[in-house]
Amino acid sequence: MAGPNITSDQSALLSLKAKITGNPHEILASNWSATSSVCHWRGVTCGSRHRRVTALNISNLGLTGTIPPQLGNLSFLMSLDMSRNNFYGELPNELIRLSRLRVLSLGINMLSGNIPSWVGSFQQLQHFSLKNNSFTGFIPPSISNMSKLETLNLQFNSLQGAIPMEIGNLNKLKQIVLVHNQLSGFLPLGMFNISSLEVIALQNNSLSGSLPSSICPRLHGLTWLDLGRNKLSGVIPPSLSECSKLQVLWLFDNNFSGVIPEGFGNLTALKQLYLSGNNLIGSIPHEFGRLKHLEVLVLEFNSLTGSIPAQIFNISTLQVLSLSNNTLSGRLPLSSGYGLINLEWLALFLNEFDGVIPASISNASKLTFLDLGGNRFRGPVPNSLGNLRLLRHLGLDENHLTTEPSSRELSFISYLTNCKYLKILGFAENPLHGFLPISVGNLSTSMERFYAYGCGIKGSIPDGIGNLSSLMILDLVGNHLSGPVPSTMKYLQSLQGLDLGANQLSGSIPDCICKLKRLYQIYLGQNIFRGSIPSCLNNISSLGGIDFAGNLLNSSIPGSLWNLTDLLRLNLSYNSLSGSLPYETGNLKVVTLLDLSGNQLNGNIPSSLGGLQSLATLSLAQNKHQGPIPDSLSHMLSLEFLDLSINNLSGPIPKSLETLLYLKHINLSFNHLRGEIPSSGPFENFTYESFMSNDDLCGAQRFHVPPCPSPRIHKSSQKKVFHMLGILSGIGATIIALTTAAILLIRCRRKDGISRNTDLLPMGLPKRISYYELVQATNGYAESNLLGKGSLGSVYKGILTDGTVVAVKVFTLLAEVTSGSFDTECEVLRNLRHRNLTKVIGSCSNWT
Repeated sequence: MAGPNITSDQSALLSLKAKITGNPHEILASNWSATSSVCHWRGVTCGSRHRRVTALNISNLGLTGTIPPQLGNLSFLMSLDMSRNNFYGELPNELIRLSRLRVLSLGINMLSGNIPSWVGSFQQLQHFSLKNNSFTGFIPPSISNMSKLETLNLQFNSLQGAIPMEIGNLNKLKQIVLVHNQLSGFLPLGMFNISSLEVIALQNNSLSGSLPSSICPRLHGLTWLDLGRNKLSGVIPPSLSECSKLQVLWLFDNNFSGVIPEGFGNLTALKQLYLSGNNLIGSIPHEFGRLKHLEVLVLEFNSLTGSIPAQIFNISTLQVLSLSNNTLSGRLPLSSGYGLINLEWLALFLNEFDGVIPASISNASKLTFLDLGGNRFRGPVPNSLGNLRLLRHLGLDENHLTTEPSSRELSFISYLTNCKYLKILGFAENPLHGFLPISVGNLSTSMERFYAYGCGIKGSIPDGIGNLSSLMILDLVGNHLSGPVPSTMKYLQSLQGLDLGANQLSGSIPDCICKLKRLYQIYLGQNIFRGSIPSCLNNISSLGGIDFAGNLLNSSIPGSLWNLTDLLRLNLSYNSLSGSLPYETGNLKVVTLLDLSGNQLNGNIPSSLGGLQSLATLSLAQNKHQGPIPDSLSHMLSLEFLDLSINNLSGPIPKSLETLLYLKHINLSFNHLRGEIPSSGPFENFTYESFMSNDDLCGAQRFHVPPCPSPRIHKSSQKKVFHMLGILSGIGATIIALTTAAILLIRCRRKDGISRNTDLLPMGLPKRISYYELVQATNGYAESNLLGKGSLGSVYKGILTDGTVVAVKVFTLLAEVTSGSFDTECEVLRNLRHRNLTKVIGSCSNWT
């Protein structure tokens, strides 16, 4: 078929299409029809009668790239829809030429940059959507020039700043949708004067301020008001009740205060009312009973008081009733379930309701979610709950519920086996004091979470528990369960959390646990388990927490345990474990708690613990560890709690521990530590209890230990030092004398027998004289033998045993004696003639 004549607009379209598809002939060859008033190409429509392109729809084609600037050549375009593709980048300025546009839809792409101010030139535009992109910056005030705009949708971007006040000039606007941005500032008051508005959706921004006290006089057509998740405050204006056509009112997650206006009972068209997450007080208005079309009522997370108006239980359209986390009280009507035939969600947890749970609640047969936990309900759990065949979540935790008086078992569990879709069952913290029935294994195979802690449950864990193949969490902590862990546990292949602590379970920890490959946390503490820790636990690479504390385990810690490199918490305290900690303990690089206290571990604390930089709690107390506290512990920068008390540790407390800025508790008492207690950093906040009963600690007075010795030498010490120096000086002086002094041997004659003409005798060889002989010869260097003193020492007269007279030079110990001065004096002594000396004997140069 021959194609029509091609106008300039169609040429522009072909050029555009070539850019998008790479094949301009495709538009003529097979996808163009000229027989109708408009021509179609896939999603593209163009006027064929006037040869002008007026509408281009290429939405949802999976196209990618930037928006072609050639689009600006399609000057007669009135509708452009490029939504649901993968276009990215900024809007090309050439689009400003499309002045005839009435529809511009570029939503659900990856466009970015600012919204250009030239969009205000689209004065014919009626529908403008840039939703679900990555636009940033401000909403341009020029947008108010789009005087014919009816729909403005900029949701799911990253727009900032305030909503322009000029937006109040768009007097034909019907919908303004700006949810999920980063807008701030006050709400523009002019927006509430646009009488044509039907939808205001500003959820999930940071808008602040209060709502105008007179909000609805001009909003006669408003059906949807969504201001949730902002920072709005003040009271909810009663004038909102004048928006008589409101069907959806969402004010949740703000800071509204005061009471819920009673006038809301006049919003008879209302279907959804979300006021949760505020600071509302007072009671739920009885007037809500008039809201006959209400489907969703969510008032949770406030401070509401009083009882639930009975009229609410007669709103047959109600699908969701969530009043949790308030201070509501009273009893539920015995006929609660009869009027709620469409109710799917009933959440009343964390209030103060009391009385019995009405059996009639099972008449709300569409219930999928029922949570009555955290109240004061009493009496037996109604067996009729088993009639809620669609139930997926049942929460009865933290009440005062009991078992049926006629049954020793938790009979309601047998009835709940009819709920084939049940995924979550919680009845923890109730005084049930019964046995788990064998029928627990017949609960829904969809069961994912089973919470029954703190219920006083007796007996053993039924083998049928292994039938719950989808179970992810099994929590039976704090009961009176006894006997072994059933081997059928190995079939719980989806199990992530196994909490059986604080019971009376016995036997060994079964190896079958090692087959639970998805297990993240295992808590078997405070039972009566004996024997060893399964070495196969390292096969569960997903393990993040192990707690076997308070049992009777009596083996060594298997080395394979240190291979669990993703372990966050390890508590093996208060068992009878023995052996020493290996260097591989440092493999637990991400561990935050390591508690091995109350065992019989020995040996040194491995220095590799210093590599555990995520560790916040370390307790090795009440063991037999010995040796020093490793200085490497100062590398555990996250450490908050350190307990090494009651061991045999010795040596000093490393001063480097002062660098542990987050350390809040330390206990090093009952060891054999010595030296100074550090006093800076976190030690400024510690007291003597942390260090008591050690051998010889000293430090600040607040630690109740003696002060450490001053660096200066005390007087008593000085005396000892000087006394020792005196002894050493004498010895040193004698040694120097023996090695440096010149020994002069002089033959003396008595005066009456000496001939003045006698010549000097020939010089003999040096004679070695012992130190003992010199002491004897000089009478211990007595003052009576002193011949004289000089700057370098003293000279004493001595008489040897053979009658030889000698002169002994004793150098001062501290004097600076040079070899030159020593040689000079020796030379003088050799040539000396004294009236009492007849001859100089010896050679100083031979003494060293």
